[in-house]
Amino acid sequence: LYPGFEVLDVFGPVEMWANVPDFQVVMIAQKAGPVRSAQGVLVTADYDFTTAPKLDVMMVPGGVGTYAELQNTVFLDYLRTADQQTELTTSVCTGSALLAKAGLLKGRKATSNKLFFSLATQQDASVDWQKHARWVEDGKFFTSSGVSAGTDMALALVARVHGKDQARSLARTLEYQWSEDAANDPFAIQ
Repeated sequence: LYPGFEVLDVFGPVEMWANVPDFQVVMIAQKAGPVRSAQGVLVTADYDFTTAPKLDVMMVPGGVGTYAELQNTVFLDYLRTADQQTELTTSVCTGSALLAKAGLLKGRKATSNKLFFSLATQQDASVDWQKHARWVEDGKFFTSSGVSAGTDMALALVARVHGKDQARSLARTLEYQWSEDAANDPFAIQ
């Protein structure tokens, strides 16, 4: 989390992952405690960067706070450090700009929110930025387009870890209509 994060970027994936029995969701920020979202909602970070546990999956949200975090070397250093131990590293929306700025997406395919696509592409020209993608999976990295695409990406991650049938079952249980086709992006830049 960081000040100005997008609520649905976080809680779309959290809704899915918190309902997977072997997943445990934790919130991390530079400083533990309340962090205000772009919508004004306070969310409590369980850990700070020095007390955070090793993560199997890391998810970086987007939001208007992305602009400040692109200049926050402490935040970017944490992303680099945590990524060294993750099995999967993910982002929603402009969170991919933060991963790119941290140097984690070099030479990989990735996507971002279409309205702020140039913000992401400006962070690292070596990234193979995909304009037409709801989400992109490249190795251990999952990046998704804007807001609601993060929930679809979260289910794609569940499908990778536990199979497509379990991801479909989870979506049905939560009454979520999963867009399973990563290339089906109605908001793509033409």
